[in-house]
Amino acid sequence: MVPALVKTRLLSRRTFLQHAGLSAAGIAWIGCKSASSPRQLSAQDRLNVGVIGVANQGQYNLSNVAHENIVALCDVDDTYLAAARQKFPQAQVYSDFRRLLDQRNIDAVVVATPDHTHAVAAVRALETGRHVYCEKPLARTISEVRAITEAARRHRRVTQIGTQIHAGSNYRRVVELVQAGFIGEIREVHVWVGASYGGMERPQATPPVPASLHYDLWLGPVPYRPYSPEYVPFKWRNWWAFGGGALADFGCHFMDLPHWALGLRHALSAEVVDAPPVHAESTPPWMIVRYEHPARGTQPPVRLTWYHGGRKPDLLPKEGDLTWASGVLFVGDKGQLISDYTRHVLLPEDKFRDVPRPPRSIPESIGHHKEWLQACKTGGPTTCSFDYSGPLSETALLGNVAYRAESRIEWDAVKRRATNGRRADQFVQHVYRKGWSL
Repeated sequence: MVPALVKTRLLSRRTFLQHAGLSAAGIAWIGCKSASSPRQLSAQDRLNVGVIGVANQGQYNLSNVAHENIVALCDVDDTYLAAARQKFPQAQVYSDFRRLLDQRNIDAVVVATPDHTHAVAAVRALETGRHVYCEKPLARTISEVRAITEAARRHRRVTQIGTQIHAGSNYRRVVELVQAGFIGEIREVHVWVGASYGGMERPQATPPVPASLHYDLWLGPVPYRPYSPEYVPFKWRNWWAFGGGALADFGCHFMDLPHWALGLRHALSAEVVDAPPVHAESTPPWMIVRYEHPARGTQPPVRLTWYHGGRKPDLLPKEGDLTWASGVLFVGDKGQLISDYTRHVLLPEDKFRDVPRPPRSIPESIGHHKEWLQACKTGGPTTCSFDYSGPLSETALLGNVAYRAESRIEWDAVKRRATNGRRADQFVQHVYRKGWSL
């Protein structure tokens, strides 16, 4: 076993690598492309969990799986990793997630890295037989999302995306109202968030890389560029190289609600209604995107419009109690329904004030992470498996593709390409530097 770290001070790189066991004997290389059989566990057994990315959102995820057996931790920053190691002294520690995935006794993996390394970590984890919990969006590009989704289906592993709000009671009550027909047929949905990223110029200064940071590993599959604190650790969502701005960050959270309630999957098209000029490096600080979804069975087609950076639908009141910074507005032929993470209101309020609510048909969640952990042990379902969250992630990212391609995208989800031109291809397909292919 790797000896416990006795101090939280920054370790020298050589000392840390020795603790991390990057070349330790006894951890065999798992280089195969086929998944091994998972251990047979009961609900009372403890999973052996590896966590890739242990700071910030990763720390939150780690705290939610901490009651399991944490056997491996990985982070590209030695300081973050040493702090996590103090809490889980029995765990092997790594700077390179590829070495973590070589550790044979891991049942399940949490991926909580920036978007640009989701796919290379998640796909390899699935291929080597592990169940996977991955932060949203599922990946940085549509092609990567599809690769993860197909790997999960091919290897039949238990998956969950990090849309924790899905487990809340409020979303369940909204879905029940929509599906009970309280506001009638819904052909129009508006989704808006106040968040804003981007609108920046690529940094020119090239300060030294912090001693604690393995910067080349942080870049992973992305073509090399000089280090900047404008990228890591907190600001990577501003840049196309690493993320997708507000739409990639919050699209899976807020678009999750209409996707769930209305049974939406892939959009037929995406078109930018309004936005600042396209920047080759940086994401748009505000944008309005319109998606068209097909009819589903007896349900009519749906037009979903996304807004971020302070833009909101004109249908919202300009003052009063409903001027929410972020939310979802369902427009039905019998009324409207507005919701955010924790509250919802039927409109007009006078009409619905005394109308009895439908009986609760969606059971309360045991917890978003607990759903996944229990399913890993028992083989049961999760509510946000990659089969569901893959199309959700692809739809969110399609809005960014339309923006960057500067054209309406007529989308063929089966072939994963625009049918009205090839300009979008470069923003759909991932391109990796040597050594980091899927």
